[in-house]
Amino acid sequence: MDTPDADVIVIGSGMGGLTAAALLVNKGLRVKVIEQNYIAGGCTTSYQRKGYWFESGATTLVGLNEHMPLHYVCNKLGIQLNTLPLDVPMVIHLANGTQVTRYQNLEQWITEAERVFGAENQRGFWQQCYRISNFVWENSLQQLSFPPANLSDLLDIAANVSLKQLRYVPYSFVTMKQLLQQHNLWNNNRFVDFVNEQLIISAQNYAAEVNVLFGAAALCYTNYTNHYIPGGNAQLVKPFVDFICEHKGELVLRERVLGVSRQKDGYLVDTNKATYTCRKVIAAIPLNNVVEIFDEELTQRHSKKVLPPEQLYSAYQLNIAAKRVRTYKAIHQQIHLHAPLPGIDAATVFLSLSHPHDELRCQENELIASVTTHIRHPHQFKADKAAIDEAVLNLLHQKELIRKEEIIYRHSSVTSDWEKWTGRKYGFVGGYPQYKNIKPWQMPEARLDKQGAYLCGDSAYPGQGIPGVTLSGIIAAHKLLKDDRGYSKEIAR
Repeated sequence: MDTPDADVIVIGSGMGGLTAAALLVNKGLRVKVIEQNYIAGGCTTSYQRKGYWFESGATTLVGLNEHMPLHYVCNKLGIQLNTLPLDVPMVIHLANGTQVTRYQNLEQWITEAERVFGAENQRGFWQQCYRISNFVWENSLQQLSFPPANLSDLLDIAANVSLKQLRYVPYSFVTMKQLLQQHNLWNNNRFVDFVNEQLIISAQNYAAEVNVLFGAAALCYTNYTNHYIPGGNAQLVKPFVDFICEHKGELVLRERVLGVSRQKDGYLVDTNKATYTCRKVIAAIPLNNVVEIFDEELTQRHSKKVLPPEQLYSAYQLNIAAKRVRTYKAIHQQIHLHAPLPGIDAATVFLSLSHPHDELRCQENELIASVTTHIRHPHQFKADKAAIDEAVLNLLHQKELIRKEEIIYRHSSVTSDWEKWTGRKYGFVGGYPQYKNIKPWQMPEARLDKQGAYLCGDSAYPGQGIPGVTLSGIIAAHKLLKDDRGYSKEIAR
């Protein structure tokens, strides 16, 4: 191959792709990021409409505590994020009207859980979950060759393994349901409902399917510092884009990748506007999209790991600009429902509000709200969006969270809108859900073809959320550099 257009092409500009790209340009590689949308960030960004800045998803910002992936990347690259720590991470409205405050402090949270759900066994359950969660984060960056795909990976894992890691491996075979049973909490129906609805927004599944390693971390994310970025999540993405471009990388917007094929010395990437050559390629898009645009020989290893639409979720989202007429205990609130919303089997909605000190997304005395919930079987979605809108507006009105007469502007999105906005197959969002029959080492790993094609994002290990996709980008960059001795020698010079 003559001099390629880039050493590495990254397809997609979500947090996984931007993380990998930033780490690689920091090593001196020429990286081109190709994004089909007009703005970078994928599901982790913001967009402007009618003068207001709305979030493109329900993402909460966590991961800046020590040992967490986003903290690691920012420290390594010298990226500083302008964030506001949240005093109260979340408030939950149970179906019976009881309000539950998810305090960050573990002792405060246990006291609150005992008040609402009864004192029996709450302390032991949450202390164990928190210990496991701490273990997960403390070790998340210790095993960057996991899941293993070759002897080199296994040797790396063996070199970094600890007795503590071995002691915690059995938790990958235990579900959150079984852990609740061990603490004699499975018959506490109100608490089980609470746990299930908390898991669905962070692990994309329920206690019977989520293993304890993932489930404990998912349940305890409110026990770490949660942050808000003034201006919205676009301001999380921007420093990464700036870093990439300042280090001779490139971001190409409004180009959709149509095909990827392997050439003698690298890869050919065809878009709707151009054809590019590269030595390596990273797919920072869902595996469901990868198998459609990559040549079959590049995806055979993971073809059986593609989840069908019946096992995925899309989302309903209602974005609102409204008058700010009240104070809120938390900017993130989950509302549990007595009955599913019309046309979709969703028993909870998630409300995210702009911070009262954010002067970038709306005018003073106004707020921006995003209401989201899951859509099952996204390939079959046919519900009446207007009917869902009305049900959600009635809910917010009844809960005295946002009254109808306070609303200045609103618009909603469903499966087809997500597919158009993100380019993701079926409009699925939130990442691959956790399933008990898929152990962590069985999840799609970073290598696609064992030659030079890689995968990151929320369909690759470890999965959902900003911490998960950031770690997937770290792993993809690590394995790419480890696999290519030529790059290692070039960087060493």
